[in-house]
Order: sequence, then C-alpha cells, then structure tokens
Amino acid sequence: MSSHAMSHIGQVPDPSPGIETLAATILLIEDEPVTRTSMAARLTRLGYRVLEAENGRVGLNVARRERPDLLIVDWMMPEMDGLTFCDAIRRDPQLKSSQILLMTAHDAPAQIAEGLVRGADDFLSKSSSKQEIVARVLAGLRTSRLVRKLETTGEELKLSMLLLEKKQAETEADLQTAAAFVQSLLPSPGSPVQGITLGWEYQPSLTLGGDLFDVMTIDADHLGLYILDASGHGVAAALRSASLMTFLRAENMLQLLGSYDPEQVLFEANRRFPLSADGDYFTLWVGQLHLPTGNLSYASAGHPGALISSAEHPSRWLTTESFPLGFDPSARFTSDRVLLKPADRLFLLSDGIYEVPSPSGELWGRDRFQETIDAGKQTSLSATIASCFAAARGWQQAQHFPDDAAIVGIELTDCREGTSNE
Repeated sequence: MSSHAMSHIGQVPDPSPGIETLAATILLIEDEPVTRTSMAARLTRLGYRVLEAENGRVGLNVARRERPDLLIVDWMMPEMDGLTFCDAIRRDPQLKSSQILLMTAHDAPAQIAEGLVRGADDFLSKSSSKQEIVARVLAGLRTSRLVRKLETTGEELKLSMLLLEKKQAETEADLQTAAAFVQSLLPSPGSPVQGITLGWEYQPSLTLGGDLFDVMTIDADHLGLYILDASGHGVAAALRSASLMTFLRAENMLQLLGSYDPEQVLFEANRRFPLSADGDYFTLWVGQLHLPTGNLSYASAGHPGALISSAEHPSRWLTTESFPLGFDPSARFTSDRVLLKPADRLFLLSDGIYEVPSPSGELWGRDRFQETIDAGKQTSLSATIASCFAAARGWQQAQHFPDDAAIVGIELTDCREGTSNE
C-alpha cells in the first residue's frame, strides 16, 4: 500500500429508493493497511469514490484538497489521532461542517462523550457488521448532503438532525427486539435431565451476537450440546448463527442422521454451510453425552474447545485440530471420547471470554481462565461461571467485551446405573 493517499472509483450500484445516484466521495483514514484496504474495497463496491490516508496528518491535507462528502477516521493513529483530527477539521472554516464518522473500539460513555465534544458526528465500531457499516455510511452521507445544502439555514438543519436521531432510536429498538428473540433460543438454566445441572452466561459484544449454544435431550440416554461462533459481529453474524442453530436442533439431526453423533453432525453442517462469498464462516464444537455411563463423545470444526473440571484432578482442555466449517465441503471430522464422573464439570466457551486485553494490551488468556475455573471447584456451577466473567471484566477494566463472550457449564450430579448401548 502506498504511503500517499490513493483513490478508488467503482461502479455505482442500482440505487435504493430515495438514494441519490451520484457517487459520493469518502475519505478513509486508517493506519492499519489490512483494515483500510478491506473497508475501502467494501465502500468502492457500493459505488463510492474512496480516498485513503494512513494517518490524520495526511488525511487533513487530502480533506483540504478534495473536500470529501464523508470522513471515516480511526480513533488511534500515529502522527495525528482521530480526536486531534476532529479538532483540526472543526477549526478549518472550509471543512468545519464536514461529517466525521469515528471508528473506535471504545464504548464507555465518557469516551464517546469526549469524541462528540471534539467534533465527531457518529461512531462506528471496528467489529460492526456489513449491514451496520452500510447503514451508518448512508446516514452520514445523507447528513452531509443536508449540511452542505443548509449551511446557512440552522433551524432546518436542526430539524433534520432530530429526524435522524429518531430514526436511529427506531433502529436501536428493532435491534433490541431481535436480541430478545435470539436470547429466547438459548437453553434454560437448571436441570435439563436428571443428574445434570446446567448454567451459562452470555454477553454479546454488540446488541446481537454470533456466539450461540444449546444443551438438549436427544433421547432417553443421550444429551446433545454444542457451541458455535460465527465470524464477524452484529446483525449479519447473529442471523447466520440462528440459521445454523435451527439446523442443529435435535429433531432435525435425528431425521437427517438418525443420531447426534458429533462426527456426522459436523460433516453435515460443513456440507450445508459453505464459506460465504464475503468469507464468512463458522466454528463449531459438538458433543454427545451418554447419560447411563457418563461417556462423552465430541468433535470440533475449528472451535477452541471445551474444558473439563474434576474434583480429583486439575482441569484439562478438550481440543481437536480441524478447519472451521465450509473451507472443504468434503472434509471429515474425527471425534474423541472422555469419561465424565459424578461431580465433574464440562465448560463450553467462546474465545471472547479469555481473549480480553488489559489496558496495556496483554490478553487474559486460557491459562488464567483455567486457573479461575480450578479456583471455583468448591463453589456452585453458576458462581464459578460468574467469577470467570468478573475476572475477565476486572482484567480489561471494562464491563463490555470486544468480542462475544459465552460460558456454558454442565455438572454431573450422578450417573445412572445400567448397561450402555454404545
């Protein structure tokens, strides 16, 4: 990537009703080359003229020369960061009315307030879905057209901004409704079958999350369980995850496969959920517990694994090396087996719970997560899970996680007497 600003001009797509067909100019200021190239390509495909700059100082020169319709600016950059760039834009008489969309991983109210005070008009999370990026860019461009048309008409501009805020509030309300629906798909904590205790905690990084899970009765002798992770975040990832979750229902697997054998479940899921045109994919961990004996068979498609905690032994990870779903439609997956005994606990988890960074950037990590699990052996299952979330939040010194975070735990309170059919 050249160190100088570059211009990409794409074909204008068929416009949606009410959207002007004239290609707008967007200046993208981002120091990370991969992120900048990916975002620029996506905006170019939407038909915009995209200018690129690797830092705020270069971007300021490009903005003064080109006066783009929308500025998308990274918060953290060398030379001149996003907030300093906002200050410079608002001091420039020729640019002070420009619309600035600030890209950030910050979501604390104080930090958002600082960005607004320094001149940002809207915020875009770096983990946003494709739909949210498009929606916020369109909103920014609509506002830009209004501002430039009505720069001398303050009252009309104020009214337009109020209408935009109302629309944003309506969108947020729709997202909250969708999030409630996704939550309703998750299993109820408690005792799904005799001899098993279930507990979990889940916090998506955005309103909607792509990490979903389930624990379900397969038949009188078997319990099925899985945890999946969709690449990306937000609405698109959540919708894709919900579709895979529907596919993984016990009744569907029994009809297709005749059992909930983890190898066969992964093979069929891999065949039916290929890599998308945008490169979206799933990781998936599937297990089947034979209740009479406590035998657990499990297999993984690229998922970081599960953890067994025993009262008698140190906890240990259950992992298998494999590709995520969809990379090879003919791929085969190998299952492993482990015996669970009374008082043993099995934890399924997303990597978002232990890949939380400290303020200095150090990850909490699998080892610290495992130590927290071991320290909770004498507490209840739900208390142990809660302590993991509390420790992760304490490590990053923030309530919200940068990625979806989920822990699902089952505890064997007893094993049935009887003869195994396996």
